[in-house]
Amino acid sequence: MPPLSSIAPTAATAPAPAATDSPTPPTATSRRLALSALGSLGVATLWGCGGGGDSSSADAGTGTDSGSGTGSGTDSGTGTGTGTGTTTTCSVVPEETAGPYPADGSTASNNTYNVLALSGIVRSDIRSSVGSSTQVSGVPLSITITLTNTKASCAPLSGYAIYLWHCTQDGNYSVYSSNNIADNYLRGVQATDANGTVTFTTIVPGCYAGRMPHMHLEIYPTLASATKAANKIKTTQLAFPTALLSSIYSSNSGYSASVRNLASMSFATDNVFSDGTTLEMTTMQANTGGGYSASITISIAV
Repeated sequence: MPPLSSIAPTAATAPAPAATDSPTPPTATSRRLALSALGSLGVATLWGCGGGGDSSSADAGTGTDSGSGTGSGTDSGTGTGTGTGTTTTCSVVPEETAGPYPADGSTASNNTYNVLALSGIVRSDIRSSVGSSTQVSGVPLSITITLTNTKASCAPLSGYAIYLWHCTQDGNYSVYSSNNIADNYLRGVQATDANGTVTFTTIVPGCYAGRMPHMHLEIYPTLASATKAANKIKTTQLAFPTALLSSIYSSNSGYSASVRNLASMSFATDNVFSDGTTLEMTTMQANTGGGYSASITISIAV
């Protein structure tokens, strides 16, 4: 199969085939064996947007997600400023739609894909497909998510699984854009550590028409249960500071479509975030060595 660098990125709203990173998808059986091994090692140390061939599925209410494609390599990432959000309130994070491209075993966009059953999906670096060393293009981003319990004075929740996924810099989702589960970049699972925390290494998500930039996540009570959507206990989305994203997009050519799309959107007009982002807004800042860091504390009642 051709490397991702041989595939030209497509516009954020136009479907197109994407490269296949792995000729044969890993099996669900091998993932369960891997989970068994992880249990003995301590799983606590392990581990949004358009994309896909079907653009008719709504991401909540009247909005839709659409687009496809990918890129290769990395951008050094420039942009100025620090974005902050109010993330300290000990309140249950809102339930949000998983959108039309979850790949969590549920049927969406007329397909049923399940990356959660793949061996290797438990990982912290999600910039490539499982089994591939080819990374998608984009400004580097490290995002730390801390999970707490509102029923225990917001004490950290250890051992819970977080499945995170989001779109490329072009505004497209893996799996659905190529109709191939082997193309599963920008998707991954991790178990929260003793501090209720997971950190994913990824890229700054792009902005496609009709939605503010975001990431999707699902929460599962254990890593062993994070194998299908039926077992999840929460679905929500993460938002990012507009001013900082605007600076990043305008400073990096791979996000040219995002510049236009973000300029035409606001949280007030977004079909998911229009009711507020207080509990879903990340704090984001530039790293000294390049790229960006984002963090958020989210709470559930268990």
